[in-house]
Amino acid sequence: MSQHKSLFTRWADALDGLKAQGRFRALKPPRGLDFTSNDYLGYGSREPGDGIQESGARPIGPDSGLRTPDSFRRSGLASRLLRGHHPVWGEVEAALAAWHGAEAVLVMNSGFTANEGLISTVVEPGDWVATDELNHACIAEGLRICRPRKFAFRHNDPSHLEDGLRKEAATRPAGREMFVVTESLFSMDGDRAPLPAIVELAERYGAHVIVDEAHSTGCFGPGGSGIVDELGLRSRVLATVHTGGKALGVSGAYVCGSTLLRDFLVNKCRHLIFTTALPPAIGPWWLDMLPKVTADAAGRTQLHANAARFHAKLRERSVPTIGDSYIVPVVLGDDAHAVRVATALQERGYDIRAIRPPSVPQGTARLRISVHADHSPDLLDQLADHVAEAMSR
Repeated sequence: MSQHKSLFTRWADALDGLKAQGRFRALKPPRGLDFTSNDYLGYGSREPGDGIQESGARPIGPDSGLRTPDSFRRSGLASRLLRGHHPVWGEVEAALAAWHGAEAVLVMNSGFTANEGLISTVVEPGDWVATDELNHACIAEGLRICRPRKFAFRHNDPSHLEDGLRKEAATRPAGREMFVVTESLFSMDGDRAPLPAIVELAERYGAHVIVDEAHSTGCFGPGGSGIVDELGLRSRVLATVHTGGKALGVSGAYVCGSTLLRDFLVNKCRHLIFTTALPPAIGPWWLDMLPKVTADAAGRTQLHANAARFHAKLRERSVPTIGDSYIVPVVLGDDAHAVRVATALQERGYDIRAIRPPSVPQGTARLRISVHADHSPDLLDQLADHVAEAMSR
């Protein structure tokens, strides 16, 4: 990644400047009596189910009902840079980094804030960003905040991306960086980005690649760690973003990349610095989940088999779909028609929703059907029948 030294120098210089000013920050667990957090009524530091005294001062001591800083609270209490960094998050981040074979991970509160925070922190005004035209709203919000020069390339179209990269590389202002941002598995179309081609083009023209892996984490790659790892591209991308609230079944999200990137985000990312941390009680859920998902090759195999079966059954019934993943879009076009079809399916007991603009482009209202590993073949066949029937009304 020698072609990317200037970006890393930019980060290192910013961190060195903070160190020289005595302002460099690192995440440290709570120590001593709490005069830092925002737990003003003391509720967040109590055992779940503890009674709250109605009046009078609350003593501090072994019989006070207050928990020690090392216990798993229900509230993060404060920013991770204040009293919100519980030791469990160090364990979680180390386990996630090992899962991906990456240098470092930084846990964030949600996938939306992780994407928005990462992009708005590492991209500066005057930098150039190529973004897939169907990228998620949180990516668009991150770009809106940092105000770069932006190039929206046609969905999953490497040739159009190269047009933008070639032109920018020939005229790029001194000191400005180039980025390419894409999802690995698109949340509304269910199709995969051509990541090998995108990474190759980015390397050819000196751009950095950021990949949102929200919908692929847990379901692809070595032990379920995602499409970037499945394709062996970990060392060739700048960062990946992963959420817990989808296939992993836990709250929170994380950014995966280098140690330098993690340090830069800890010191510069407003989405981390100025928000209350996740509750430490969630940390053990992550540590419990990770070995389960890593070992669940059978679940991933069944998930992809179910997806392939459902796509095939819909095609047999002349119902067109997009992509080939477990996100199965049935594009109906008209908003009212999509609502009618969704309503008919809901009346049969399926929780299937109509997705309309602005969540999808104008004129592409659709059903977004999410296939799971625990859906039986008979249920999928039955649903295919009911989708076709509802569309024909």
